[in-house]
Amino acid sequence: METRVAIIAIIVEKTDAADKINEYLHSFGSYIIGRMGIPYKEKGINIICIAVDAPQNVINTLAGKIGNIPGVNAKTVYSCINTD
Repeated sequence: METRVAIIAIIVEKTDAADKINEYLHSFGSYIIGRMGIPYKEKGINIICIAVDAPQNVINTLAGKIGNIPGVNAKTVYSCINTD
């Protein structure tokens, strides 16, 4: 199955969204290459970056689920390279 490498950038403005985000990330864990989280205390937000290698529809589903959580914004950047 053809997969794509992508980064999902997540801005969390409501800390009570963390449990739901972690639930989604856990359920898509087999596609996650790595994760970086940065608490930005001065602004009261958290910044999360997720690197994934998955079929495009899986990436879209994960980013959509996370982006639909109240107080959370998610955007995806794709590599131009498709992988098998």
